[in-house]
Amino acid sequence: MHVEVRHLDKHFGQFHAVQDVSFSIAKGHLIGLLGPSGGGKTSILRMLAGLETPGSGEIIFHGKTVNHLPPQEREIGFVFQNYALFKHMTVFDNIAFGLKVKKIRKEAMRDRVRELVELTGLSGFEHRYPHQLSGGQRQRVAFARALAPEPQLLLLDEPFAAIDAKIRQELRTWLRELIERVGITSIFVTHDQDEAIEVADEIMIINGGRLEQKGTPWDIYKQPSTPFVASFIGESTIIEEIGQLKGFDHHGITASARALIRPEYIEIGPAHEFRLLSATETGTVKHMHFRGSQWMVEVEVGTNRLITYRSLEKDTLEVGQDVQVLVHRAYLFNDDESWIAENALKADPLSVFI
Repeated sequence: MHVEVRHLDKHFGQFHAVQDVSFSIAKGHLIGLLGPSGGGKTSILRMLAGLETPGSGEIIFHGKTVNHLPPQEREIGFVFQNYALFKHMTVFDNIAFGLKVKKIRKEAMRDRVRELVELTGLSGFEHRYPHQLSGGQRQRVAFARALAPEPQLLLLDEPFAAIDAKIRQELRTWLRELIERVGITSIFVTHDQDEAIEVADEIMIINGGRLEQKGTPWDIYKQPSTPFVASFIGESTIIEEIGQLKGFDHHGITASARALIRPEYIEIGPAHEFRLLSATETGTVKHMHFRGSQWMVEVEVGTNRLITYRSLEKDTLEVGQDVQVLVHRAYLFNDDESWIAENALKADPLSVFI
């Protein structure tokens, strides 16, 4: 299903939950609605589902405006974060529920449920009740039930929020593979950046009821279009006076310019690791955090404290050690826009990935 939203707007009393949001989604794509709590993500999802009525704007499925259609006539499947399974029904009956409502023939219904049980890895659990299942299994039942009537659009409201971290990681991969096999247009709400980046074809960043940016995870990370997106995506450090750092006192950058610097844009180490010391700052290691595959290092440079990574293959730094710090690039921003500034003194290729 191709989805298009035009100038969607919604108030809840005096609260402006969704403000003039427009976007389109290609058929078969998996879209992540990402943003802070209370930003408007779930309100957008519920309006798409027909569970909330827009104050203004159009919701268009396959070229047809559906604002006036009730949920059951929109050809959607909805997965809630709390599963919303019927406790008194078995796995089989939960999955079959929508088919019974549509009065599908019993033989066709059994075939469809068996197909989904196999697809979602629930074989052998058909006669169990929800309380006899793990959290991950209950969520798989919820997915199967939503897919049973063969909807054209699948909507997921923080589908992994109630599941522990290890199972959540496994279900991310499973969901990505499931959506690819089924080929259904899907939209899921999350506040987990890793989840959105790992699962979604495209991400829409929602903040304060507005759509800040829409694009692939890579494009949003590499080219944030607003100050909020730059600061929201990934780990980063805000520098209040970027013009005080070497290589960033050019092209109209003033000493008071604000900037955001991502960890991978910073290189850190003893002086002998650098060929271009004229572009580096001297800093002091304040904290070392082991992250499994690498160290996360907090380093103090003047009045600024920066966060960066260091490979386990390199010599381990010590807290209190003086090191050289090379900032390769930064995102400068004001109230209206953000842009990238490169270190003007840097002549060599980056020795870390960017």
